[in-house]
Order: sequence, then C-alpha cells, then structure tokens
Amino acid sequence: MPKAALTFERPVVLRLAAGCAAVALAAGCLASSADESAAPPPKPLAPCAWWYGIGQPPTADELRLAARRYDVVVLNADQAAAMRTLRELNPRIKVLVYKDLSSTRNYAGAVNGGEDAEFLPSGIGYVAAQRTHPEWFAADSRGQRIEWQGYPKHWQMTVWDPAYQKAWTSAVMAEVTREGWDGILADNDFNSLSHYSTAILAGTTTEAETDRKLRDGLDAFLSLIGDAVQKAGKLFVPNVSETHLLPGRWTAHSRFGGAMEENFGFREDGGTGGLLTFRGNEFQELRAQAALGESLLLLVTRTRSAQQHRAGYASAALLAGPRTCWTPATTDDYRDPEWSALQDNDLGEAVDAAGRQPNGVWTRTFTGGWVAVNPTSAAKTVTPPEGLVVAGARTAPTSSAPPSSPLPPSSSPITLAAADGIVMVKPK
Repeated sequence: MPKAALTFERPVVLRLAAGCAAVALAAGCLASSADESAAPPPKPLAPCAWWYGIGQPPTADELRLAARRYDVVVLNADQAAAMRTLRELNPRIKVLVYKDLSSTRNYAGAVNGGEDAEFLPSGIGYVAAQRTHPEWFAADSRGQRIEWQGYPKHWQMTVWDPAYQKAWTSAVMAEVTREGWDGILADNDFNSLSHYSTAILAGTTTEAETDRKLRDGLDAFLSLIGDAVQKAGKLFVPNVSETHLLPGRWTAHSRFGGAMEENFGFREDGGTGGLLTFRGNEFQELRAQAALGESLLLLVTRTRSAQQHRAGYASAALLAGPRTCWTPATTDDYRDPEWSALQDNDLGEAVDAAGRQPNGVWTRTFTGGWVAVNPTSAAKTVTPPEGLVVAGARTAPTSSAPPSSPLPPSSSPITLAAADGIVMVKPK
C-alpha cells in the first residue's frame, strides 16, 4: 500500500446507504441502548453507510460530508480532534478508533525520532516492546522475528501470550476512555499467518499448527478485550477474516459490539466463481446477527466494476437490519470517503426476510424496491415484482440520484450473471 506522510499504514487481509443514512439524524439508526429502552425496536432498513477513514487525515469538508452521510466512522488514533468534530456535527454518529491486534509497527508515524508516537496504530509500541518486552515479538522456527511480507515494518506479535493480551487491553482501553472514542475497530483478527508470512512459529512444526496457535490466542484475546470494553460501555468490532472456513467464528467474534467483513461479496477463483460470502456457514451467521439488530455488521466490498457494486450492495441489502452498514472500496488504501450511487436509492424498510430460490438466487423485498443476488458460479434467472425499474449503479463523488432504466414486463424472467446482483426500485 502506498505510504502517506503522517498517516498509519495498514495491511489488507486480502484486500452507507440511503436507508439508515437518510434517517440517522432524525431517527438514530444506531441509537444508544438507553434510547432503545424507551423506543420501539429499530427497523430493518436498507444498509446504512459507514466510512473506513484510515487512509489519511480527513479534511474539514470530508468531516462535514461524513456527518451527513455516515452512521459509523473509523479513524486513526491520532484523529481524536476529527472524532470530536464529527460528534459536534452529528451527535448520533459512532466513531471507532483503529487499532491492530496482531502487529506492532516501526515505520515513520508510528515511531518518530527513535520513540513511539503518542497515538499508535497498534496497542503496543515497537520501541516500548523492544526495550521492555522483546519476548512479545513472535519468532519463527529459526528464532527470527516475523516481518509481514508486503508490509514492511509490520511485526507479528505473540497474540497468544496473556501478558501481551493484558498490556494491549490496558493501553488501548485507557486511550479509548481518555479520548472519548465510542469503541475500537480491531484489525487483523485473522485465520492464517500465510496471508502475511510463510513462517512457521517457534514451538510449532506445520502451517496448520501455526494457524491453530494464532486462532486460539486470538479467541482468548478477544474475550479479554470484549469483557473490558463492555464494562466501559464501549463497542469492540474486530476485522475477522475467512469465517466461511470456521463455523461459529463470526458469531463468537462479533459478540462484543459487532464485526467487520473486509471481503464481503468477494468472488472466488480469481473472479470466475461464486461469491465467497455465501460459502460455508458465514452468510447464515451474518443473517442471524443482522436480524437481532444488537451489534454492528461493517461490510466492505471491493468495487472495481459495476457488477461488483451491484453484487456487494444487493448482498448487504439481503442482510439489512438495524445495524447493517456497507461501503464500497474503490481503492485498497481507503484514502477517501466512499459512496455508491446505489446508496441513494430509497429501498426503505425490509418487508420480509431474504429468501433463497430453488436455483440458488437470493431475493428480498423492501417498501421501496427489491433486490436479488446470484451467488453461484453460473447464470440464473429470476422474476422481479411488477412496477419496478433498475436502480443506477454509477459511482459518484456526490449523492445525486442516478438515472433508472425500465425493465421488460416483470412477468418476464431476467438473467443474472454469476456473482451478480440487481437492485430495483419504484419509479419516481
């Protein structure tokens, strides 16, 4: 990822919307627990909008725009002033601080003049660990420290060590409480070290044993942090990876405030297969969490084409609940606020649960429209409801509504390509 001055670098594990965003200020899509106790249960609106704003310091214009558009914003730890500005502009917005679970870093910005920066992208500073706890740097089978491949000066830490876990939790919770963040977005709750290194951890003999040691360590680590976060009345949202491989992992790791899926709607087999999110048990766990409406689903779809836009947003709409938020990602470094024109189409409130057709296509109806997703690796047909038009899929830097185009009579089935989706709305 390109390096920007005075900003935090971060690894990418592979490398919101009109419904909630439009009502956030008036109705409080992400209202506090106290608000909810005196109000009816929140409604399953179309996906709300969120901003993963960790690429570079936000400008004043970006903050004003974010306060209008987004229900959740994630910022780097050195942007507490921006967090307070957002709160002033929109008291209901939730602002989380970015912290990495699994690495410490010594690039410029994380270490300055031979000392750790005041505000870190990690929980433990590189210099502090080097001086007082060098054993917290993970070692490979040859006794060498593990630097992440592709991400210079990111160093794997011993996430399984109770002492490291306690020190990370204490330092981060003290900062979150002192600065007034709503909670933590914890990066790199990963499933396998192989995304960053081919190393075999000391004390293990195979890649499988290495990955098991990391996963078991992260399981215990998240429980410790989660308990501390809940006692402080904050949110804890880990960026949890590859949950389609491990049934129950998404549910377990989202229990302290939610979870992030950075590869939502990702297509398998180098872009020739179906949608990875629907493989295994992941989609069912996401649906269950979304339906409860008690924790955040922060979904990111890498959108390099109109098809990826459609499939990502429509898949998020299948999951839409009171706290389901989606964002496109047109770049890998999250440098700018993101927005899709699909987020301006007024789908409204879901009137049913997502349903799977016999051919594998998923559909869902809203008060203002309908969505369908074909997560399979082959083209499928589906028949839309009457009286709807196709929503625009153009990406735009402003929130101007895109044009819509009519379909043939709705009694005629339409064909959805593999890993594609469609969003249809009532004509204006």
